[in-house]
Amino acid sequence: MARRLAAILIADVVGYSRLMSENEAGTLAALRAHWTEVFDPVVADKRGRIVKMMGDGALVEFSSAVDAVDAALSIQRRSIKANGKIRLRIGVNLGDIIVDGDDIFGDGVNVAARLEALAEPDGICVSSLVRESVGNRVEADFVDAGEHDIKGLEHPLRLFRWPAKGAVQVKQEKPSIAVLPFQNLSSDAEDEYFSEGVADDIATDLSKISGLVVIARNATREYKNSSFSASQAARELGARYVLEGSVRRGGGRVRVNANLIDTDNSNQLWADRFDGELAEVFDFQDRITESIVAKLAVTLTQAEQERAFRKEVKSLKAYDYVLQGNAFHARSTQLDNAKALELYSCAIELDPEYAPAHAGLAWACVHDANQRWSSDPKASLELASQHAKQAVQLDSGLGKAHMVLGDVYCWTRRHSLAVAEGRKAVELDPSNADAHFALGYYLITSGASEDAVKEAQLALRYNPVFAISFYYEVLGTALYLTKRYDASVAALEEGLGRYPNADGLHQWLAAAYAKLGDLDAARIHSDEYLTLRPDETLTKISERLPYKNKGDLGHLIDGLRLADVPE
Repeated sequence: MARRLAAILIADVVGYSRLMSENEAGTLAALRAHWTEVFDPVVADKRGRIVKMMGDGALVEFSSAVDAVDAALSIQRRSIKANGKIRLRIGVNLGDIIVDGDDIFGDGVNVAARLEALAEPDGICVSSLVRESVGNRVEADFVDAGEHDIKGLEHPLRLFRWPAKGAVQVKQEKPSIAVLPFQNLSSDAEDEYFSEGVADDIATDLSKISGLVVIARNATREYKNSSFSASQAARELGARYVLEGSVRRGGGRVRVNANLIDTDNSNQLWADRFDGELAEVFDFQDRITESIVAKLAVTLTQAEQERAFRKEVKSLKAYDYVLQGNAFHARSTQLDNAKALELYSCAIELDPEYAPAHAGLAWACVHDANQRWSSDPKASLELASQHAKQAVQLDSGLGKAHMVLGDVYCWTRRHSLAVAEGRKAVELDPSNADAHFALGYYLITSGASEDAVKEAQLALRYNPVFAISFYYEVLGTALYLTKRYDASVAALEEGLGRYPNADGLHQWLAAAYAKLGDLDAARIHSDEYLTLRPDETLTKISERLPYKNKGDLGHLIDGLRLADVPE
């Protein structure tokens, strides 16, 4: 029988025996309706597996603690809103389970059952490891319920409950929106980059607004040309609203169609079509942003109004080159990065004062250096520095420019400057998952791992479905360096489930398992790491990582040495 780490949700009906004695047929009918209309759809949406139904309860397995808690919150909020006779208690645990066919058992399941029994009616009770793994990636406030003796456990377990007593049970959340890739209706299939670029620009403008949660663009791209409806995509992404559209261009003219949908009821809140000269597409992007802000009743600060609606493009061809460069850069291969460098350079040649072109070129130079594609990494970082500073000087409100400048400062070991630029990027684009991830890394390398945990969790909140492996690596790293090894393993294993060949995840898992005393698991991951990086040594790692705090670097090296990574 196999073992694995899993998040376990157990739900139980409050007062089931009393309900059955009062009205058996009515209770069974209400329970069937609740499972069918509330419980089952939420579990499916959150990628859970119903292991078994137990009459008055359910056992569900999730690969992610975030998905399990998200599901528990959605189920309870919907149940409370329905105000029916079926009320639930829910417990969520993260731990080892034993798999026997379709069934599961073991300590991970047993503790979840104990947690469920300690939950309030309409409430949720989670273990401290679940609370730590989830962080602020869900919109809910869990309160510390102290330590409790749990049957079968040697030591007391710290519990967290939702909702807090006396708290409003359904929290008012910021409106969340996903901008799906716009369809390319042009006769030339090569115009795909242009339709994607128009949608990207709108998402970027919206992400500058603190009153909105904007799902990351690299998450929404996964739904391009998929069979998912807009509502299905939004549910998977954790967004209530979705913007979809199409672009057709030709002969110096462009047509853009866009519509905003409320996925709670599938109502179309707003739709518009723009026909005009190609140069006027920026005005229409502003109109879309303004309409969304108005429809969702979002209040903008004066600074946000200026940032969100400012468009200064002197050359349409330069804009086009940048969109093409972005498309190549996103592919993250050496050849594509070289092509992106060429396109950004062409854009700068046409318009030397176009800040996004300088920021794009800086990013491509950083990747050239970090991925060892450059024959002279130091020169690549110096070129990145020049263009990043130029981008900031040309447009101080461009979050991407501050983020890449932060990267340059980080890798050249100017840590306080890196953190300052990272904070500025987050301030300018508060819903940008990459900005939160980058700031998290800058904080780690500057010795502030405790603060980095929050930023990594926010990155995963804003890009919940298609988070890149580095988000998990930064979260696992920050938890490791703050000696929360169990939570570190949980975050890293979650990432590894999506990215089994991510060398950084294997590296930190080797160290974390070693610190937990599980040397067999540590060596499995160190072997995987060395397979992916066959020439790696502890010396090379020490020289490469730009850590300010030598104690943090020593902490990692100590764990890797226990996992048999060569000197």
